[in-house]
Amino acid sequence: MTPAVLHLVVPAGIDDPTRASGGNTYDRRLCAALRDQGHRVRVVEVDGGWPWQPGPGATNLERALDGIPDHASVVVDGLLASRLPKVMTSASRRLRIVLLMHLPAGVDDRGARRAEREVAAAAASVLTPSAWCRGWLVEEYDLDPARVHVAHPGVDRAPTARGSADGGSLLTVGSICAVKGQDRLLAALAGLADLRWRWTCAGSTSVEPAAAAHLRHTADELGLGDRVALAGALGGPDLDEAYARADLLVLPSRTETYGMVVTEALARGLPVVAADVGGVREAMGETARGRYPGILVPAGDGPALAMALRLWLTGASLREDLRATARERRRGLAGWPATAALVADVVRDVAA
Repeated sequence: MTPAVLHLVVPAGIDDPTRASGGNTYDRRLCAALRDQGHRVRVVEVDGGWPWQPGPGATNLERALDGIPDHASVVVDGLLASRLPKVMTSASRRLRIVLLMHLPAGVDDRGARRAEREVAAAAASVLTPSAWCRGWLVEEYDLDPARVHVAHPGVDRAPTARGSADGGSLLTVGSICAVKGQDRLLAALAGLADLRWRWTCAGSTSVEPAAAAHLRHTADELGLGDRVALAGALGGPDLDEAYARADLLVLPSRTETYGMVVTEALARGLPVVAADVGGVREAMGETARGRYPGILVPAGDGPALAMALRLWLTGASLREDLRATARERRRGLAGWPATAALVADVVRDVAA
């Protein structure tokens, strides 16, 4: 029997390196892994600008869903759907919809919660990238826990990062915007000017151009411009090389549903200093001996972030210990086939 088609409705440009995001990477890698496992996947891209805007995107999403046959199984990216209850409620009456909620809009925007709650309630099932996100959705939107499932992002193990003696090569990966907290990292680094460090900030400058311009201006004002490199959006070999040259990944985010860059760093044996927000603790994980491959700091605590970085930069034994722990954690990371298998099981249950 020919397997049924699984429709995957995603934002336009998930393969565009200038639109790099955790959500786009998840959608792209999930699709590839499902196909590798023999599933018939039809990707439907919906244009709504970058960043996504529900105004212009609503008509395109409605048109895309209208083009899918009745009773079909459809995974819809929550970025497209979460603010459009009218479109999604109508579509759910004839389609078997699985909502893929990378990051609930309501986490940062209380005004979006009513609409998003309706969208989540209309879906047959909801997929999330972390147990933290699942818990948030169940509690805030009063969803049946049996309908909300965790499908952690996979990761590909990569060559171990080379590392340097002084540990001073710091890396952030993510679009420059308020939620990613690059401004917080710069403020922390301003108090570490007495130490040797270099910060490569890999991420798009076009999502929030004002934030990127402010970051550059502030770095120059602080006399740190020559130590901060805004590398722009990186992908493929360029991103691989940025990780290979790094000593430490820093994630100063204000919000993270999971933090895929954490496991991308750990897949290279690269330790992490991160704000303890959302699902970041899940992404960092522990070794079999219960040790963290990095340092978690309280959310929004600038002095704690600065202290963690000072400890890293001045403590040779700490660096070696965290590098060894990161390499141990690297061996336990799961790949995208595990993610795809879980998603396929959820879709299969919905279809049945």
